[in-house]
Amino acid sequence: MTTAQKPAQKKDKQKVIDEVWTEDHIRSFLNIEPLTGVDADFHRLLRAYQSMRLDDFGQFIGFFTEAGGNLNARNPDGQTLLAIVREHRHGEPYAAILVAAGAHS
Repeated sequence: MTTAQKPAQKKDKQKVIDEVWTEDHIRSFLNIEPLTGVDADFHRLLRAYQSMRLDDFGQFIGFFTEAGGNLNARNPDGQTLLAIVREHRHGEPYAAILVAAGAHS
């Protein structure tokens, strides 16, 4: 398909890149309900990691620890978020935030 043949993107479906998140939006991840059988703290950490830019993730980790969240919570396979993040090609800056806040594998 040539450039001229590509269908036009619908104007009401524009992709949002680098949207600035408010503090309330970041804090809302503290209230995410976990899937059945998944530790609530692990689920919240994972969703934040998957959804947030680095700066927002750093801010979330501050809110998370202030609220008494467990940075070393584990998934059903026994992995911490830090262990998972360290396996990702671009995960090291996120891992550094976790370690600075007290996380360990």
